[in-house]
Amino acid sequence: MTAFREYQRLEASGLWRAKPGAQRLEVIVSIGDATLVISDMNDRPLTHWSLPALHRANPGDTPALYHPDGDPGETLELAENETEMVAAIEKLRSAIGRARPQPGRLRRLIMLGMFASITALILFWLPGQLRRHAVTVVPDVKREEIGDLLVDAMRGITGPACDDPSGQAALARLALRLAGPNGPPRLLVLPDGVRDTVSLPGGIILISRALVEDYEDPDVLAGFIIAESLRSQKEDALNRMLLATGPLSSAHLLTTGDMPEGSLRDYAKDILSRPTANLDATLLLDTFKSRSVRSSPYAYARDISGESTLSLIEADPFAGQSLEPVLDDGDWIRLQGICGQ
Repeated sequence: MTAFREYQRLEASGLWRAKPGAQRLEVIVSIGDATLVISDMNDRPLTHWSLPALHRANPGDTPALYHPDGDPGETLELAENETEMVAAIEKLRSAIGRARPQPGRLRRLIMLGMFASITALILFWLPGQLRRHAVTVVPDVKREEIGDLLVDAMRGITGPACDDPSGQAALARLALRLAGPNGPPRLLVLPDGVRDTVSLPGGIILISRALVEDYEDPDVLAGFIIAESLRSQKEDALNRMLLATGPLSSAHLLTTGDMPEGSLRDYAKDILSRPTANLDATLLLDTFKSRSVRSSPYAYARDISGESTLSLIEADPFAGQSLEPVLDDGDWIRLQGICGQ
C-alpha cells in the first residue's frame, strides 16, 4: 500500500513489555511492510507485530497503548509526544479496516436483497396469483350469489329488475335461443342506470329497458346479448371484478368465501359507469352466424349511420335471407312489456 511506504521512514520511541510481569524495555518503533517493527536501542529487532492484527487498548487516551490482537499481555506504550507515530498507526489501521471483507455488510446486502425480492413478490406476483386462484376455485353457485349481491347493491341506481311474469317467460326463452358454450345466460332487464348491457359473475347479463322498448326488431336485443356474452368469455366477469376491487378482496373471498361488502358496493357503482369494450368484428360475425342471428340490426342500433359498424353490415351472414326469428311476435310483445307501464 502507498500508505505503508509513506511511513516506512518514521520512527518513535516506546516502552515494550514482552509478557505480563516482565520488565518494560525502551524500544525503537518503526513501520515495515504491513508490520510494526519493535527494536532495541541497538537497532536489533525484538519482534514484529502485524498491523492488521494490532489492537489499541485505550482508544482516544494517552499515552497510546497497543497489543497484538488476542494477546493483551504483550504491550507497547507510545508516549504523549509521539503523536506523529500514533497518527500514522491509526491511519494505517483505518485503511486496513476499510480494505477488509465486511461480513456484516455482506449480510446486510443479502438481507436487503431478500427483503426486496419478498416485497416484489408481495406487490407484483401475489395479488395476481391470489386473483387467478380465486377465479379457478370459486364454484358456480358462489359466482351466482356474488352476481345477485351486486344486483342488490345496484338497486339504488337501477331500481329492481323488471318482473312481469309473461315478460320474464319470454326473456327465458330468448336466453335459451342464444345459449352459448357455457349454457344460456341469466338475463335481467333493469329500468334505469344501465347504458346497454353489463355482465356480472354467475352468467348474469343486465339489459337496459331501452333495448327492449325502443326497437321493433328483437334481433337488436339479441345482438347486444351476443356481444356481451362474448365480452364475458373474453374476460371472466369474476376476474374483472377482483381486478377492480384489489388483492384484499381476493384474499377475503378465498379465506371467508364472501366478498367484502364495501368492495361489492363500490364495484356495483363502478361497473355501471364503465365504457363498453369494443369487440373484434370477425369474432362477432362468427358468433352471430353460429347463433343464426342477423348482425346488421345490431350494427345500425350501435351507429344509425352505419359508418363505424360497416363491417357488421356488409358481412352480415344472413343478409337477404329468411331466418327463424329469435322470438315470435307474441313473445316479443310480452317482453316489451316486462317493465310494465
